[in-house]
Amino acid sequence: MSSVLLFPNQPHPTPAQEEVKDDASPAAVEEHLRGILCSNRNPSAWELVEEIEAALGWKARWLLKKLVSQLSADHSLTQLSRFYLESILVEGELDKALAGVKAPRREVQTGIDSLIHQGTAYRSSNAFQELIDFMGRFRDYAPYNNLLVRVQNPSCSFFATESDWRKRFNRKLKEDARPMLILAPMRPVMLVYELDQTEGKELPQELNKFARFEGEWDPHCLDRAVANAITRDKIRVDVKNLSSTNAGFATRVHGDPDAKMRIAIHEGLDNPSRFGVLCHELAHIYLGHLGTDKDHWWPSRTNLNQKTVEIEAEAVAFLVTSRLGLEGSSAPYVSRYLSGNEVPAAVSPDLIAKAAARIEDMATRYLEPRKTRSTKNPQGKNQ
Repeated sequence: MSSVLLFPNQPHPTPAQEEVKDDASPAAVEEHLRGILCSNRNPSAWELVEEIEAALGWKARWLLKKLVSQLSADHSLTQLSRFYLESILVEGELDKALAGVKAPRREVQTGIDSLIHQGTAYRSSNAFQELIDFMGRFRDYAPYNNLLVRVQNPSCSFFATESDWRKRFNRKLKEDARPMLILAPMRPVMLVYELDQTEGKELPQELNKFARFEGEWDPHCLDRAVANAITRDKIRVDVKNLSSTNAGFATRVHGDPDAKMRIAIHEGLDNPSRFGVLCHELAHIYLGHLGTDKDHWWPSRTNLNQKTVEIEAEAVAFLVTSRLGLEGSSAPYVSRYLSGNEVPAAVSPDLIAKAAARIEDMATRYLEPRKTRSTKNPQGKNQ
């Protein structure tokens, strides 16, 4: 049977493509697929198909879906890898990629390139160097001590002992400053204090103006986005008092039937800035950085490193806010995670594009609640 009949939406291979060596045996495709999983990259379905086809020839696509399905149930793989494979199947993304549906990245690549260019340029600024110098003065505490601090104050970004604040930063503790406890090498515990418990020498410019967005925009975008997050996707959005250097965070919710995820936004931000932070935190969820859920409303991509997830999330925020008339601190934020002008290989333009489109839609109109698995058709797709 010809490839045209098997894949009616795909162009027939050109003579040049026919001449490319064909290594598309099931074993070769599976080996390459396992290699991608071991590399801790979670590409979009389109990127996965392109990479497999480029390495093994266009016939590899005939084998890919069956192997993805088999490996999603293979317990020799990590649970995270299995969840990733299952999510691209249940969402129907792999079917779209194999059928020749256009990859979403084409529409946003210019915007992503612009953000990376601005972030790279910002790295040579005095403000960036000031921030790096400030961050470099903090001691490198052991992972368990960092965890202890996060347990005591989840929104804490910078902490140090009273002595370090005085000697390294020329700052002193405020009256009634509240300490946090960590373990010390030569004694049971040590007292440390977060940045907000100190005063003194002026902070770097970026910390004073973090997460700021401004411009001419429709202020109802924030209300619509929040309402859609809550009623459409069961994402609770709270505005609360956080550390002065923590604009917000997203986290999973357990035991609450009315919420799958939760987002917290700093109460000290104005509405344009709250919207920018909301875009960033929603992006973490829709890009799969926190993992999927039983309904597979978003992918599972929890194997990515911090650089990748922060660049992806801020790229989404940059694209959405720019389209809606806001300008903010995306370039300075992204600059922290760039190595020179190189973008981590695991960054997915396809999934950035998809998340940006979803959030922009949420900000511009009210949407119907999503269907759960119990209200889906037998193929698992939303009605």
